[in-house]
Amino acid sequence: MNKKYKVLILPNIRSAINVGAIFRTADAIGIDKIYLSGYTPCPIDKFGRKQKDIAKSALGAETWINWEYEKDINKILAKLKNKNFQIIALEQDKNSIDYKKIKTAKNTAILLGEEVNGIDKKILRKCDLIAEIPMKGKKESLNVSVACGILLFRLFK
Repeated sequence: MNKKYKVLILPNIRSAINVGAIFRTADAIGIDKIYLSGYTPCPIDKFGRKQKDIAKSALGAETWINWEYEKDINKILAKLKNKNFQIIALEQDKNSIDYKKIKTAKNTAILLGEEVNGIDKKILRKCDLIAEIPMKGKKESLNVSVACGILLFRLFK
């Protein structure tokens, strides 16, 4: 049986605490790799030092989960498309579908949105699917790390 690879793409996540929480959740569900892009902080800074807020919320997961930084998200998406990954964005959009209706059949990449503005429309057009977590309360969205956990455990339980 062939292994299905699961990766995350984190473009422009401003909060190191969110990044750390996502690493921890990724470890819990068995994510194979995390791609960091744009201004998303990395577990190790350019001087080779640990990013303390990531380490604090990841509780070590940042040390064993495979990760890679690439400034340009388009390069990440092209690389994954070339490797036949299904790219699923988690975003509220007119073309989104309820996350409970999504099935994964091959290698899957989950693209998360920047905390305030979400995922750029040009990037959304490069995705195979857009998943949305329906909101019933007054708030329009969840924290990115919380939304990530909900989607990952639904798709890869």
